Amino acid sequence: MELISSNKVSGGWHKRYKHTSQSTQCEMTFAIFLPEVVNEGQRVPVLYWLSGLTCSDENFMQKAGAFKKANELGIAIVAPDTSPRGEGVADDKNGAYDFGLGAGFYVNATQTPYSQHYQMYDYVTEELPQLIEAHFPVSQQKAISGHSMGGHGALIIGLRNPDAYTSISAFSPIVNPSNCPWGQKALTGYLGDDKQRWQQYDATELLSNYASPTKRPILIEQGSSDQFLDEQLKPWLFEQAAEKASYPITLNMHEGYDHSYFFISSFIEHHLEFHAKYMRYA
Repeated sequence: MELISSNKVSGGWHKRYKHTSQSTQCEMTFAIFLPEVVNEGQRVPVLYWLSGLTCSDENFMQKAGAFKKANELGIAIVAPDTSPRGEGVADDKNGAYDFGLGAGFYVNATQTPYSQHYQMYDYVTEELPQLIEAHFPVSQQKAISGHSMGGHGALIIGLRNPDAYTSISAFSPIVNPSNCPWGQKALTGYLGDDKQRWQQYDATELLSNYASPTKRPILIEQGSSDQFLDEQLKPWLFEQAAEKASYPITLNMHEGYDHSYFFISSFIEHHLEFHAKYMRYA
């Protein structure tokens, strides 16, 4: 693991690292924010943040304005990249923004040539947490959140691993990828045409068939002026599935807000406080 950069911010430290990943079989980059309480020997809980299409580990860390509140609450934040990258990593044949590089959709691809590197589900759920817990002063307490494609990732990972995360949240998530253009393109490309395979990576389908007795709290923020709301996001479908499954969720609609980091930065402190309620220090 190699340190790329280190910057003090809001009393804590923001650091970027690169490492060779066994899951994705390429070099991966991630960023971590460590609150100042770790200087006192405290092991802190971690919020994993998954970003959206075209993003890397840098977008959230630079634009969300989360550090001051995270430092106050004593929460570390880890932001992985959104896909494998590098020489030999397959991309969309037309270089489109919504598939391939920067658009891993947090799945384990089964279709060639993507199956060699696009194992983002395993990377986020297994390899990266093990790496973080081995090398940084953090506890095993973790929560997960994300935006758009990353909101999709946070929801499916949280729902599939309810014992691993204390809480789940999302901004403008793709809640039903089987039923929107972004998701249909990605799931077909990474998993093939068998829609039964898609269901394990579709939050609305997972919630519709949810059987675990463990129901982690879910918080979702959505802007009413989001340009992708009606075609790609459709949060009401997830809300309907939650009602059917008697799974309590909170979906907050915000008048006038769009899909950008202006929206995320407006409510990120609320999400950090939400997760802090369910986290405990080691």
